[in-house]
Amino acid sequence: MARYEDRNYNSTDGLRLHYRDYAGGDPDQPPILCLPGLTRNARDFEPLADRFAGEWRVLALDFRGRGGSAADPDPSRYMPATYARDVIKLLDQLGIADAVFIGTSLGGLVTMLIAAMENERLAGALLNDIGPEVDPKGIERIRTYVGKPVTWTSFADAATAMMARMGDVYPRWGVAEWERFARRCCREEGPQVVYDYDMRIAEPFAEANDATQPNLWPWLDHLKGRPVTILRGATSDLFSAATAERMVRELGDDAELVTIEEVGHAPSFDEPESIAAVERLLARVTD
Repeated sequence: MARYEDRNYNSTDGLRLHYRDYAGGDPDQPPILCLPGLTRNARDFEPLADRFAGEWRVLALDFRGRGGSAADPDPSRYMPATYARDVIKLLDQLGIADAVFIGTSLGGLVTMLIAAMENERLAGALLNDIGPEVDPKGIERIRTYVGKPVTWTSFADAATAMMARMGDVYPRWGVAEWERFARRCCREEGPQVVYDYDMRIAEPFAEANDATQPNLWPWLDHLKGRPVTILRGATSDLFSAATAERMVRELGDDAELVTIEEVGHAPSFDEPESIAAVERLLARVTD
């Protein structure tokens, strides 16, 4: 595993937030900034860091309420606008003018929002299995588990349960891959293994998806003119092929669509095709 430093900073409202800093790379090129999905954390980007750390500085953030970041005492703040402000605060604190954003699911929404807020922050972007429209089937699936506490006696038990529930998402994985996945998603809490996020993130998620959905397509416009990769799992139930294809049409020649076969929501960067897509994006950034 690539070496990193665990670092912390304070959000504008005083929460202690965590990120991994994989140092290295040319200081004159922008770092890679990794933003995870709804229930996930910085550990999701270990395979990406293993490939690029050293050549590039890689920063992997835990959104508030996930991983090593503090839980928010007000769960109504678990929203993309809050996360976007947290990311911008980190960039400001580190003196980073722009970065190559790699956003999985929620992290991709936050990427698009930051593009709308501070367009100059993005040297390039990869949106992993997310777009301005999401499929209700995927939302309903997420609602069946998010915010529902579960405990296991070991990571092996957690892996077995996840494989039973999500085997169709990563059908090529064996026992070792599922245990690695469990260790990324979960933490030890005393004698038990639990999901590594604040269960209250489910509250604003449910409220937002019960409401009329806003039109997010204008957010995508702010990515025009810079290198963008749209990454999609071929069997994703959240991000349709039609939405991905429309995104590429609207972004034009600056966008590449990459579909990962036999993967659902979302590609994990364990796939060689995903890493190759990042390589091509970075080549375009530095071209």
